This record gives sequence, structure tokens and C-alpha cells, in this order.
Amino acid sequence: MTTVPFYDLNTANAPLAAELSAAADRVVRSGWYILGQELAAFETDFARYIGCRHAIGVGSGYDALVLTLRAWKKQGRLADGDHVIVPANTFIASILAITETGLSPILAEPSPETFNLSPSALPALMTERTRAIMVVHLYGRAADMPTITAFARRHGLLVLEDTAQAHGAMFAGQRVGSFGDAGAFSFYPAKNLGALGDAGAVVTDNDDLAYLLRALRNYGSHQKYCHQYLGVNSRLDEMQAAILRVKLTRLDEANSQRRSVAYRYLAGIHHPEVTTPTSPADPMSHVWHLFVVRCLARDSLAGHLAAKGIQTMVHYPTPPHWQPCYRSSLGGTALPGNEALHREVLSLPMSPELRNDQVAAVIAAVNDWPGAA
Repeated sequence: MTTVPFYDLNTANAPLAAELSAAADRVVRSGWYILGQELAAFETDFARYIGCRHAIGVGSGYDALVLTLRAWKKQGRLADGDHVIVPANTFIASILAITETGLSPILAEPSPETFNLSPSALPALMTERTRAIMVVHLYGRAADMPTITAFARRHGLLVLEDTAQAHGAMFAGQRVGSFGDAGAFSFYPAKNLGALGDAGAVVTDNDDLAYLLRALRNYGSHQKYCHQYLGVNSRLDEMQAAILRVKLTRLDEANSQRRSVAYRYLAGIHHPEVTTPTSPADPMSHVWHLFVVRCLARDSLAGHLAAKGIQTMVHYPTPPHWQPCYRSSLGGTALPGNEALHREVLSLPMSPELRNDQVAAVIAAVNDWPGAA
């Protein structure tokens, strides 16, 4: 029986072992581990890759969201209680960042075709206090940023792209993260561009925002022992920056391999009770961080695949507004489309390293599932 792990970090990192070791050794020998040359070099490389003037390395993707919202409040562009439109179908970090900064999330039902924020949903979600839109490029698929940003400009709204799952994805030839006023990235180890620990970054073309973020991540300080703002400690360290510099050079190739796996799934899975994701017209608009199918008997399908040695995951089993921490504030929100997704979605194995026989094994196992009966 061919076993198929959901994602194997050892297999992913093995081809880069020598380069990663050399990068780590370079950092150790430098004697400089925080806010040094490795971070500066990665920020330059990543900003150039995304197509922005600035990249600011921080401690995590969550911190990238929180610090950007805090910076906008510091600049007077947001205030306590302001409303931020955000997809309801997202990892809870997106919504936690909003409430952590004293703002109010306005939850949007996801598009049933893309699972992303639909531009057509925005007008009905507007309130007198709406000041920003947080766009989540879920599962690696680029949202329709030209339409969303055009809407935001008409209404004077800020746009923050949560790009934690879509490193390298493009819409109309432009990389996600570069459309909005800022883009937030996570480099959690299992991401398309993953560090060997927690790490994140904000990208932006706004010089003032970048300048402020560089202080906020460093105890509110631009100059040692002079603290202009109430900042935090959220700095992408030299070791992770060096690791990410190595991996960034392979990102486009790895994304291409992910597409190859996804297209084999799309062509091969034909079970009548399993709905595969829609394929975008532009292949570059999806980097397939996850390959997520829908199935009314999701748990039965997952059990069948597990018995075949195929590991799956659910992204995500409980919608954020049903989590205990939001039950009193958001639990009464009616989001039937989002709730259905959380009951039905199942993530199949996805990584650039999946072998042909493993992909074939997943397809065969899905197709020979006896079904809900």
C-alpha cells in the first residue's frame, strides 16, 4: 500500500539541506542574530519578488496583520470600533487580528466557486463605520483584487491583503500582496514559502507605513533606547531570514510543481459525491497551498482515505464565529454558506514533493470510496 502523508517537512527540506546548513552556519559565524544583514537582504529580495518598495520582517503572519492595523490606528486612518470587512471562511488569525486591535469584524460569506471574498458581496456589508477590507487569498487562490481595490478606492477604504497562503500567486500578472495598501505574509513552516519556525512580513509601497512598522516591531524604537511608540518585540530573526533567502529562490518552481499535482487531481478525481475546486482561467492565480474538496459525507471519505494510508486534514472544522472566544460577540451571525463549507471541506495531500505514485494513489482511493451509503 502506498502511504501518502499530508505534508512532510523532512522530505520538503531534504533537497535544500546543504544550502540551509550553509545559511545557518553563516548566521552563527556572523555573531549578529537580530536586525542584521540577513534580514535586510531578505527584505530587499522579498519586496522585489512581490513588487513592492518595502518588506518588513516580523515574528509571524499574525503579527504582520496586527501591526499593520495598529500602525493605521497610530496614523489616524483607523479608530477603535471601526468596521473591517473580512471573509468568514478563514483561519481565525485573520479575525483575531481585527479584534485584538479594537476593531470590529464584519463577516462576509465566501464565494461558493472560489471560497474567497466575492466583490459582489461588498456593497451589502458596508456600514457607516466601515473603514477597511481584509482580503484573504484562501488556499492559495488569488482573490479578484482589481475589482476589490476599485471598490475600496470609491469608498475611501483601506485594503489589507492576508496573503498567508498565497506566496507567489498572481492576478492579471501582478503578485498578490502588492494590490492593497499593505500585504501580510506568514512564513509558518508548512506554507509555500516556509521558515523553520514562526516568521512573517508586511509588504507595502507606503513609505510612512513602512517606517512606522519598523519601529513598532522593535519596541517602538528607531534608535536604541529611544522609544517613540508603544511597540512590541516582533522581529524576523537572522536565522529565519537566511533560511527564507534560500527558499525564496525555489518558490516559483515549487508552486509550478504544486500546480502539476493539482491538475492531476482535477483531471483524475471523478467521484459523483466529491466536488473538486474550480480551476481558475489563469493558472498563475492559484499556487495550491491546499487542495480542498467538498463532500457531504466528509468524515466517511476521510476515514476511507485514512484506511488506505492517505492522510487528510480539515481546513477548518469550526468556523471562527462559532469558536468559544467569539460565541458571545459573533456567534449569532447567520452565515449558512460558510457553515456548510466547514461541514464539508476536506484537504487532500498537497506538496511539491508528492511522487507520481502517491498522487495516483490519492486519486484511486477517492474514486473507489463507496460513498455515503
